[in-house]
Amino acid sequence: KHIKALLFSPIPVASAFIVGGLIIFWAERRQQKISIAKSHIKTVDDLMPMDALKVGLAQCAALIPGTSRSGATIIGGMLFGLPRAVATEFSFFLAIPVIGGATAYELLKLWKNPVALSGDFTWAIVVGFISAFISAFICVRWLIHYVAGHNFIPFAWYRIVGLQKS
Repeated sequence: KHIKALLFSPIPVASAFIVGGLIIFWAERRQQKISIAKSHIKTVDDLMPMDALKVGLAQCAALIPGTSRSGATIIGGMLFGLPRAVATEFSFFLAIPVIGGATAYELLKLWKNPVALSGDFTWAIVVGFISAFISAFICVRWLIHYVAGHNFIPFAWYRIVGLQKS
C-alpha cells in the first residue's frame, strides 16, 4: 500500500509522463541518426537473441506508473537501434505470452466456478474472444503499417503538453 500511494500519486505519475515524453523525443532523434540502410535488422526475423533480450528487458520500464508495456518495448527497441516498424512488430510478439498467461489465469478462475461457464455466459466468452482477436489483429496490422511511415513525436508532445489539460 505504501509503495502504491507513493508511486501512483499525481507528482510521480506526471513526472513519469514528462520524462517518458522526453525519452520518446530522444528515441526519435536517435532513429533519424541511425539510417535503416546501415542497420543489419530489416525485419523481426533478423533479430539476434541479444536484441530480443534487450527489448525484453526494456519491459521493466512498464513498472513505472504511466508507462505502457508496449510503449516501453517499442521505444526501448528504437533506442537499441531497431527500426521503428521492427520494434513495434516485435513488441506485439512479446505481448502474446503475457496475454496468453492472463487469459489462461482468468479461464482457470472461471473453470473453478461452474456456474460462470453455464448457458449464455459461455457463448458470451466465445464471441468476446473472437471479436477481441479480430479487432486486435486489424489494429496491430494498421499500427505496424502506420509507424513505418510516421514517428511518435505527436505522442511525445501529448505526454508532455497533454498533462496541462488534465
